[in-house]
Amino acid sequence: MLEFRTQGFNGYGIKYSPFFDSRIAVAASANFGLVGNGRLYILGLTPNGIVAEKWFDTQDSLFDTAWSESHENQILVASGDGSIKLFDITLSQFPIQSWQEHAREVFSVHWNLVGKDTFLSSSWDGTVKIWSPNAAASLTTLPTHSCTYSAEFSPHSPSVLSSVSSDSHLRIFDLRTPASASNHLTMSIPIHSPPKPRMGAAAPVGIAPSEALSHDWNKYRDSVIATAGVDRVIRTFDIRAPGAGPIAVLPGHEYAVRRITWSPHLSDILLSASYDMTCRVWSDGSAMGVGAEQLQNTVHQDPMFLGGGREMGRMGRHTEFVTGVDWCLFGAEGWCASTGWDERVLVWDCRAVMQ
Repeated sequence: MLEFRTQGFNGYGIKYSPFFDSRIAVAASANFGLVGNGRLYILGLTPNGIVAEKWFDTQDSLFDTAWSESHENQILVASGDGSIKLFDITLSQFPIQSWQEHAREVFSVHWNLVGKDTFLSSSWDGTVKIWSPNAAASLTTLPTHSCTYSAEFSPHSPSVLSSVSSDSHLRIFDLRTPASASNHLTMSIPIHSPPKPRMGAAAPVGIAPSEALSHDWNKYRDSVIATAGVDRVIRTFDIRAPGAGPIAVLPGHEYAVRRITWSPHLSDILLSASYDMTCRVWSDGSAMGVGAEQLQNTVHQDPMFLGGGREMGRMGRHTEFVTGVDWCLFGAEGWCASTGWDERVLVWDCRAVMQ
């Protein structure tokens, strides 16, 4: 396990470069993001450990970061002052572009993985905005009417994106639909609706809605999305059946789940970061085939479990809230990096903690 100290700055977001397996970016904030400056770290993995290749200081807290999918040296940051900044890591301290349209904190940024020519941002002001790095103003604004903690483009379509918000809904937007109808909104799924009962089973009990903080599209199954948040539970949904409720439910974290991300290598594995100071590896049960429900009934005595998934292992080396986690896209399918409020970046191998 490799470690780097972001001294004086508490980590919020971490992302591996899509171009280099040895480069990681970390968005961090002074004073836990409550007040003060931010810092974007560009870290290199070397034979001598993790070294800071460069860093950029900002006037306000940083909550997320996203590498450009079209330019290996460009990277976005989401700021607490409502701005989005684009840096070129080969240039000086100042951003090469900055946008200021959001009325409140920007909590997530995400680059279009398919089109590669646009990116999005989501904010506490209740909107998701679509941008071009070459345009001075946003291209489209999508209202969610609630504090939006996470938004992403689908990795399978350049026109489809999703968000999760404080109102406990997963929203799907399709930019190909008429804007006048419903602002491109095609689906709104209540995350805390109970799953449909199986034949002969009692109806499941619903859970009081709570804020959804994170979500991610499955890289191999184009209709599957995982969500997580304040209620400590990870859920997966199939958007082909939006009224069916979750297809997998994975409880286990002791405090809110701050970040989740599907493996880029395996279709059933995802990674989570939580305020309980752990990162956990999960299987959603989909790789178990027809035996998933039997496994659920025989292995999991907790009635909250659904779908045959299980916790595969956990990493508990952080000593404060874990707020960011990401997989390495290259090489063996276990390497990942995490960051948190303990001012630490850890690079580790999931396979070492999996059971």
